[in-house]
Order: sequence, then C-alpha cells, then structure tokens
Amino acid sequence: MDRVRDVRALPKAHLHLHFTGSMRPGTLLELADKYGVHLPEALSSGRPPRLRATDERGWFRFQRLYDAARSCLREPEDIRRLVREAAEEDILDGSRWLEIQVDPTSYAPRLGGLIPALEIILDAVETTARETGLGMRVLVAANRMKHPLDARTLARLAVRYRDRGVVGFGLSNDERRGLARDFDRAFAIAREGGLLSAPHGGELSGPISVRDCLDDLRAARIGHGVRVAEDPALMARLADARVTCEVCPSSNVALGVYEDLADVPLRTLWDAGVPMALGADDPLLFGSRLAEQYEIARAHHAFTDHELAELARQSVRASAAPEDVRGKLMVEIDEWLAL
Repeated sequence: MDRVRDVRALPKAHLHLHFTGSMRPGTLLELADKYGVHLPEALSSGRPPRLRATDERGWFRFQRLYDAARSCLREPEDIRRLVREAAEEDILDGSRWLEIQVDPTSYAPRLGGLIPALEIILDAVETTARETGLGMRVLVAANRMKHPLDARTLARLAVRYRDRGVVGFGLSNDERRGLARDFDRAFAIAREGGLLSAPHGGELSGPISVRDCLDDLRAARIGHGVRVAEDPALMARLADARVTCEVCPSSNVALGVYEDLADVPLRTLWDAGVPMALGADDPLLFGSRLAEQYEIARAHHAFTDHELAELARQSVRASAAPEDVRGKLMVEIDEWLAL
C-alpha cells in the first residue's frame, strides 16, 4: 500500500490563482473596516459563500461578491499586503512557484491609472519573491465582458512589462459571453511578444470552448478545461499537444459545474493523458487553498502519492519557471517521494 505523505510538503507550482480571490478572509474584513465598506453578508460571515454560477443570475452574484472584495483594495499598501499574504499561504501549501492572475484595469481607477496599477502590482510581486524566496510571476488577464480592443491594449502593456515579471496573457470572466476569436488579435500580440497563452475555457461552457481556445487563441494552457472530459477526441488532442488544464476542483463544485467533488473528472483527464495543474482559483470565495486540491485528488479520486507527485511535476512543466528552477523542483518532488 502506498505510503501517505503530507501534501503540504509536496513541492509544486500554482498556476491558477486570481488576484483579489487570493485574499485572506480576515484581511478583507480589516480592509472593509478601514475604508468603511459595507460587505454583503456572504463575505462578512466568515464562512465561504454559497454559490452557483451555472446560470446568469448565479454568475452575476458571484461577480458582485468578487467586485465587493476588490473595492477594498484602494492603496498600494493594500496591494503589497495581499501579494505578501498570498505568497505566505502558498508557501505553507508547498508551492515553490506562483503565477498570480490579474486584470490591472480593475484596479486602475484607485491606483492612478492602468500603468501605475500594473507597476504597483509588479513591484509588490518582485519584493515579495525576493523576501520570501517564492518564485512569483504575473499573468495579465483580459476581461471577455469588455471590448476586444481593450484586450489588445492590455496585451501590448503585458508585453511591455515582460522583463518586469509578466509571463502570460489570459482571458477571464464568464466564458459563455463573447467569442474566443474576438480576442485572437490580442492573444497574437501577447504570443508574438513572448508571453504564454492561458485563456479560461471548459468550465461554464462545454468542450467547444476548449476547442475555441486552442484554435482561435493557440492556448498553451487552459484555465479550468474540465468539461473537455465530455469529448474524448478533444482530450486526445490536449494530451498529444501537451496542453495543460489548470483544474480547480473546489471552485468547480462551488460554482455548480459539478455536484460533488467526486464528480470532477480528474481521473478521466488523468487516464486520457491530459496534463493537469491543480489550482485554488479564488480561495476567498471557495474556502480552500492549493494543498486542499491535492487532498481532494487523494480522498475523492484515489490518487496515490506517486500520482500526486506526477501532478506536481505537470504543474512545474506547464509553468513559466526558468529551466534551473524547474530542475530543482523536480529533484525536490523526487525527494518528497523518497521520504
């Protein structure tokens, strides 16, 4: 029988964590008090809110909660605190490399504009990485609810700051809205500038949205992607191309995509050879962080420690970490197995 090891000690990369959603609940309450923000009861109760976003009304409620939390981030010191605490939480969960996802346009009005907002975020990430030892980079994400021209502007800005810690370009918000091909030029700008393509797809929409991300946006990673399990041919395509799905089991259930944790198709994707990188998505709203996603794979899908170690390796391979960092992490994963 395989020995059960501590998943928090398993070295891993974290590739799907949203900026505001990474906040500690206690920090949100303190910032709300600081700025006199009246939070919805779902955010102030100290318990993860009950969510179901498989219809438009449910998604609107989820987005309203996220926007309420984001409204409490008003000063550079708030940004620095969030980044530092996100790193501390990740380190506790065994993360050695974190790519945090942010749409800087959402913070621009309170931080002096789009460029100052991104620079404040990147400065906080750089300082936190240096002080904590966690490898940390930024994935800039466009909002598919906004005009595609806005995404092009954001892609150019992301490329401009490639040497300051931006490693990828994404597309977030309700994937049922807008067509992936409307954002193809923005993603071409990002790719041509050396950034990896990591749009959301295959969660609220079915496998067709994953196909669109591949065909129209030339995705190297898919944010979520779990609904691809409904299309064996498309799973084979992902496996052959080594396109990684950033799978976030807790959020899949919290948003009503699946009823139970056991229903998330981790084993189906694994058996099909689809690379996966487990992620926490929005811990503030879903109530669990990175290590718990590995615990879910173990408890609900019977992943052995050797399989969990391979999931960690897949997260490292799909990351934008430099080769020397990847090599070191692979050695540390082997050492975890040898314990």
